[in-house]
Amino acid sequence: MKKRLIACGFAAAAIAVFLTGCKGGSSGESSSGSSTAAIEGNREDETVSDELYVYNWGEYIDEDVINQFEDETGIRVVYDLFETNEEMYPIIEAGAVTYDVVCPSDYMIQKMIENDLLAEVNFDNVPNISQIDPDYMEMSKAFDPENKYSVPYCWGTVGILYNTKRLQELGVAPPTKWSDLWDEKLSGEILMQDSVRDAFMVALKKDGFSMNSSDEGELEQAKQALIDQKPLVQAYVIDQVRDKMIGGEAAVGVIYSGEMLYIQEEVANLGLDYSLEYVIPQEGTNLWLDAWVIPKNAKNKTNAEKWIDFLCRPEIAKANFEYITYPTPNKGAFDLLDEDLQNNKSVFPDKDSLVNCEVFRYLGDDVDTIYNDLWKEVKSN
Repeated sequence: MKKRLIACGFAAAAIAVFLTGCKGGSSGESSSGSSTAAIEGNREDETVSDELYVYNWGEYIDEDVINQFEDETGIRVVYDLFETNEEMYPIIEAGAVTYDVVCPSDYMIQKMIENDLLAEVNFDNVPNISQIDPDYMEMSKAFDPENKYSVPYCWGTVGILYNTKRLQELGVAPPTKWSDLWDEKLSGEILMQDSVRDAFMVALKKDGFSMNSSDEGELEQAKQALIDQKPLVQAYVIDQVRDKMIGGEAAVGVIYSGEMLYIQEEVANLGLDYSLEYVIPQEGTNLWLDAWVIPKNAKNKTNAEKWIDFLCRPEIAKANFEYITYPTPNKGAFDLLDEDLQNNKSVFPDKDSLVNCEVFRYLGDDVDTIYNDLWKEVKSN
């Protein structure tokens, strides 16, 4: 998520290992900053009790939390990064590199479950699961129906970030709907997510369809809507949307809600003469959830469960929230937050604003291919 979108050198190296069959190290980093190598699938079978191999999004944990886990447990964390779910999945599927604990998103967890890539979590080793708000355990059933394989870590929405001053200059009202991103007055002022599912979510929800649609007619309509919008789009971006909006480079941008706390702080710190506001469009949006899972071929499963349990501690979850600023599903951590944070609706929206929201589902490889082919058409026009 985010989110979630800082690139790393390791993934490319791991893919190279997979494609060439060569043995070699990665460019991952441990919490101590020393150079490490991800363990390959053909390493010795015995469990290494004092190590844990973690695969996570960039900038998605407080490094002090990793250090504290190592100090308390004596377990050395080998920490590698991925940029997207689609980059992570083939690494886990191929088994060329073995990880003990991974943090994918909702629909990708469903795909991993359906393809028998995950081990069930032994919740006897994760007593702090009790700190996760039951609402998020229920939400998880959309992709992990029996809550056997995953433990929620962060959640959020996707919405529209807008520059109040720039919109006023353009004579455009603040956006309230996805369809507002097709306003010709916003030509050259729109930042869209450079992600197939996120981009199609915007177009599908605009026209009243489910963002999990597999109907080819609806998908064709969404494709055409994105092609029609393209002349208005300044750029398709990922994590750059945050800095571009802070820098006043665009009027509106599609963004993950977890960026809002950082953005609000930066606007205040820089003394900008405009504000950046966030809205969940009326048609509804993606209500996403990232969760920790354990690959079936993990060599240090017990250590992985210690890691998950540690991250579920309220004070640890609070520290992580304060670092990454993505909403926490940990009710104990939420209770520890200052009241102004608890009441920040850009970060923790009211439930009534989530009525039309959906969780992404894995739609199957055939439908994934349709989405990807249609996205290529959008990008090539």
